[in-house]
Amino acid sequence: MTAIQRTFVKHVNGDSPAEIRTLVGSSVRGDSDPLVSILIPTSDAYRGGYFPQLLKQLKAQTFQNFEIIVVKGDSRQGRAINTGAALARGEVLITLDDDTRLGHPEVFENLVRAIREHPEIGMAGVANTIPKDAAWLVRRVMKEIPRRSSEIVHEITESDMAEHPCCAIPKRVFYEVGGENEIIPRGLDPYLRREIRKAGYKVVVIPDTYIHHLPPASFLKLIKQFFRNGRQSALCTKRYPQWVVELTERHGEEVPERRSLIRRTLGALCRLTGALFSGKFILLLTSLTYLAGFAWEWIRDQGSAPPNP
Repeated sequence: MTAIQRTFVKHVNGDSPAEIRTLVGSSVRGDSDPLVSILIPTSDAYRGGYFPQLLKQLKAQTFQNFEIIVVKGDSRQGRAINTGAALARGEVLITLDDDTRLGHPEVFENLVRAIREHPEIGMAGVANTIPKDAAWLVRRVMKEIPRRSSEIVHEITESDMAEHPCCAIPKRVFYEVGGENEIIPRGLDPYLRREIRKAGYKVVVIPDTYIHHLPPASFLKLIKQFFRNGRQSALCTKRYPQWVVELTERHGEEVPERRSLIRRTLGALCRLTGALFSGKFILLLTSLTYLAGFAWEWIRDQGSAPPNP
């Protein structure tokens, strides 16, 4: 495909190999521009059946003044989102993961209202709750592991829990901060939130709005995911320390200053001890797997020279 110019991007990483598919909501007429552009990066436009279900849910949303830009086949999530944003005609960008489940028909209506009524908001997210039909493992993972679920709020709340599986950003703000960082393989959410705050905007979670973004439903897939996450975290820590951002675990908490590797390691050991004595064995298992992935990549990457961003 023809390379799509992403002139607004601050940290560019080559041309995207993605295929682009565009759909429109039922209230978009003729050649008129939609108010919202929904950006969905996906590897295969299927994701184990989640993606087709998501498209059905989009048709059921009360807000239909949108276009859907499906960006298929780019392994770099940040670049895929930037590619979609470069094509977007809407004033508001909404990112969705291809395995997101929308919690109710008013998700987009609530997001768009918050963005349009509050110009100080640069990024608006939603709660991520445990669905009633969740399997035992999924339920335990979302309860035990920090940030795998979040509470529904009842007023606009500043929060570090706004994330790519479902968030809205004014396109002008997205362009202003330089879009997604296409170089880092992990930490896109923290990086983008930091840049939006640095530009003077608020990052919030909106009231009475939620999705279901689920972890893997099998132990093997869960272990593979956390081992991969640990490897990617080590790569970012070593090669791109300027883009490593700390996280919080609850709405309203202030994002702490970046800790040294030693302090982060001690914090991880404390978490392991707490998980062991509190009986949170899934948290213990995934934490150990994450640390194993981190150590593996840290040692494996010893001879590699950090690339110039």
